Amino acid sequence: MNPAPSFSPLARVLHWLMAVMILSMLFIGIFMASSVGPNYHRLVTLHRPLGIAILVLALLRLTYRLRSSPPPLPNDLPAVMKLAAKVSHILLYVLMIALPLVGWGMLSAGGYPIPLWGNSVLLPPILPHNPTVWSWLRYAHTVLAFTLFGLVLAHISAALFHGLIRRDTVLQSMTHTKTSL
Repeated sequence: MNPAPSFSPLARVLHWLMAVMILSMLFIGIFMASSVGPNYHRLVTLHRPLGIAILVLALLRLTYRLRSSPPPLPNDLPAVMKLAAKVSHILLYVLMIALPLVGWGMLSAGGYPIPLWGNSVLLPPILPHNPTVWSWLRYAHTVLAFTLFGLVLAHISAALFHGLIRRDTVLQSMTHTKTSL
């Protein structure tokens, strides 16, 4: 029995930690956009540091990914599916990095302080105060968030397709190491 190719333990931990964080962030963002009053401020208090944590972990994860190759996709996987996997992963990384940066830029352009935890740690602004830029970035942040949400749904669907329909090693490579027969 040969072991099925799988991601390293570090890659799997980063993947699943970020999956929980990104799904939480997307739902926090949706509830935040539809809330007023004290719930809004509680959600913002969670949203900002979680976004920065996702940015830091995404950069760490990208660095790790560039230094260690992922397990190969199955040989019998059609070329179009291999291309879709590659493109979707690139887009996921782009969005995991771009969304927090756009949010940070949006708050900077809006002239808002960017506290991470309480008021003891503030991020420096990365853009000058400019209401027009703030408005544009707010719209971009929303569009990118919905794009990420759709891409996450596609990613989950593809994982389930590999695990339940194709029954190949793709889903197993990120869930656990398993031997093949």
